[in-house]
Amino acid sequence: MHAHRTPAHPTHAHHTYDVLVIGGGVIGLVTAWRAAQRGLRTAVADPAPGGGAAQVAAGMLAAVTELHYGEQDLLALNLASARRYPQFTAELEEATGRDTGYRACGTLAVALDADDRAHLRELHDLQQRSGLDSQWLTGRECRRLEPMLAPGVRGGLHALGDHQTDPRRLAGALLTACERAGVALHRSAAVRALLSGDRAAGAELADGTRVAAGQTVLAAGSHSGRLEGLPPDVLPPVRPVKGQILRLRVPEAYRPFLSRTVRAVVRGGHVYLVPRENGELVVGATTEELGWDTTVTAGGVYELLRDAHELVPGITELPLVETRAGLRPCSPDNAPLLGPTRLPGLLAATGHHRNGVLLAPLTGDVMAEVLTTGRLPDEALPFSPQRFTPVLQEQSA
Repeated sequence: MHAHRTPAHPTHAHHTYDVLVIGGGVIGLVTAWRAAQRGLRTAVADPAPGGGAAQVAAGMLAAVTELHYGEQDLLALNLASARRYPQFTAELEEATGRDTGYRACGTLAVALDADDRAHLRELHDLQQRSGLDSQWLTGRECRRLEPMLAPGVRGGLHALGDHQTDPRRLAGALLTACERAGVALHRSAAVRALLSGDRAAGAELADGTRVAAGQTVLAAGSHSGRLEGLPPDVLPPVRPVKGQILRLRVPEAYRPFLSRTVRAVVRGGHVYLVPRENGELVVGATTEELGWDTTVTAGGVYELLRDAHELVPGITELPLVETRAGLRPCSPDNAPLLGPTRLPGLLAATGHHRNGVLLAPLTGDVMAEVLTTGRLPDEALPFSPQRFTPVLQEQSA
């Protein structure tokens, strides 16, 4: 006799796991992969796993050149994750047989006028005080490194430790790694949290499936704060920040067009050019507080091309092959939310803003540790989701 088998994904089915990860972007997938490697029965709920902000991100691993005043704690986190990237990449590529596009090529941040030059000098001083490895170059030295740069470049910073990866390939490899590690993929959105007493107990999906879990991780990027069924003071305070990005193709005859990531501030706006070894050139990105709008606009494309042309005039000769807009998940202090929330059984891995791809290795390790031991590693303590709770309580008072 053959035992009766339940269909893999019947409507209104009930599945039980140790961990349910809500969201299948880079952060959700790396969390699920690491949790499964620790022996936890793990599931991911996402209608299109491997999608999300990674499809739009440029993939700069720029802990040094992304440094901002007052963000020293975040710098330490970014640097810790950047140090893990070579080993993380090697392990992921070995586990999946897939190339992630990781390149240890460095970043060149340049100034186009006197004001930008003064700003870069201040940034260099801050980098030096923070113990970071960056070298000040004259305009001539910048053009020697990258001959396509505009003649008017006034100087720049060369950060050898700022690398890059291809977020689309990374997401694809993480999806394969999850599948091979036995992670169950529920290709449907989580719409409502399941509660058992005062504890999170999984989620109900849009297709009617009820997924029960001992621990639930909110890793749905900018959508992480929209899950129904949770107390308002438990939902992570993340908002969407729109970014438009362009992809161009460098014909064989023009290669190498750029050898490393080049970035600058042009007319007060940040622009960067990220060259891939396959001939793709990514140009980004706008920063727009427009809610959930993901429209690619003529103005956004124009501004990116205008600023990129000022930086590298030859860019207007290249074919424009793609325009996209995505949403970064941003927290009130621009830093991620990692670890347990105030609701037992509910954890967060969201709010990474511009650093989601950079922080993927560390996020996976941190979340796997707290999911298996209940202890949030010391390096992640400043980024507990509970750091915002007093603010929420004061607002409601």
